[in-house]
Amino acid sequence: MKALITRKVGMTSTIAEDGVVTAITLLSFNEHTVLQHKTTDKDGYVAIQVGTETSKKLGKSMSGHVKKSKVMPKIIREFRLNDQDIPEELSVGSKISADVFSVGDDVQATGLTKGKGWAGTIRRHNFHRGRKTHGGGSYRRPGSIGSMYPQHIFKGTKMAGRLGHDQITVRGLKVALIDNDLQVIGVTGSVPGPNKGIIVLKGAK
Repeated sequence: MKALITRKVGMTSTIAEDGVVTAITLLSFNEHTVLQHKTTDKDGYVAIQVGTETSKKLGKSMSGHVKKSKVMPKIIREFRLNDQDIPEELSVGSKISADVFSVGDDVQATGLTKGKGWAGTIRRHNFHRGRKTHGGGSYRRPGSIGSMYPQHIFKGTKMAGRLGHDQITVRGLKVALIDNDLQVIGVTGSVPGPNKGIIVLKGAK
């Protein structure tokens, strides 16, 4: 299983011997623990549930859920497996580190984009501004949003609303560096979300 739960640290760049500069996003990671197995017979699909980081306090239901793995994870994610059988090295309570990846591996990053709050149509949908000529007043208004028939606004009409905070997956990334001592993994290009945001890194499909 090639997957890690990471947190975005920031961006830097590397310079190759031929002088090519490559943008790198640094992601921090902690040791992962396998919490639960999902099977076809019981759950209808095959997956493993892993947790990372440490929570100060867990609720009773969550404490009972993770009791067998003997950890108190702060972040929990689930990864589906294509194989019908879960490998022995991924038994409940076993540890997962960045060794699952190697420099040069193709990966994809999934995270929540930065939340921008409420935004108008110009910022949200790249609408044009109205003409600022004599007598005009509709500079940033959306314009017509419907006609006389059928007397209602169609669903999906581009209007003002919440912008950002959407789950985005960026593909076409490569692992550029892995530092187990600093617990940092670097990938080429940018990944979604703010610094300290949770990023799920998976092997490219």
